[in-house]
Amino acid sequence: MIPVIVIVLGIVMLGAAFAAIYFKSLLASIISAGVISLFASVLYLILGSPDVAMTEATIGSGLTTVVFLFALYRVRKGNLDD
Repeated sequence: MIPVIVIVLGIVMLGAAFAAIYFKSLLASIISAGVISLFASVLYLILGSPDVAMTEATIGSGLTTVVFLFALYRVRKGNLDD
């Protein structure tokens, strides 16, 4: 059962990666990259590495996505001199 879950997660991650490349919207690409990282953390947890899964979830999925969203907000707002 676990190999099937790993394969499905891998396919979903590849789909999200291609979606992030082909989306025209930067917001959709950032969200798609966050989804890839979230599924990677689930994959690490299934494969028996909870410490790496926690790190990936907090840094990769959470912090990186928030930083990208903040940067996109600042660029669209035009406040780059602060």
